[in-house]
Amino acid sequence: MPKIINSSGKRKRAIARATLKPGKGIVKINNQLLDTYQPELYKMRIQEPLILAGEDAGKVDIIVNIHGGGIASQADAARLAIGRALVRQSKKLEKIFLNYDRQLLVADVRRKEMRKPNRHGKARAKRQKSYR
Repeated sequence: MPKIINSSGKRKRAIARATLKPGKGIVKINNQLLDTYQPELYKMRIQEPLILAGEDAGKVDIIVNIHGGGIASQADAARLAIGRALVRQSKKLEKIFLNYDRQLLVADVRRKEMRKPNRHGKARAKRQKSYR
């Protein structure tokens, strides 16, 4: 029975779930081939773990489902999910990924700061005071 690996990645509000199974190297993002993914910049960011993995990425099919967040956050979440799945499949990639970019394996936990009352939607802007 072929081994199927599931992993997930988060960035801000975006959540990506990656499924990795033996195959021919096909990568799909939300049922769309990675080759047709737009914009090009985010496509290249998603490809980084695949390029670093080399032949290991060519032996598996990866299907990623992403929801929430913006396009940049979705790309980073997909990148993290793919990186984690590839490391679970082949442990030797862990050191390669960490040396290249730690964000391929470790989530960025920063979130948007909540708005504050009576500040017109701003999180940190100070309210103007009047003394006269």
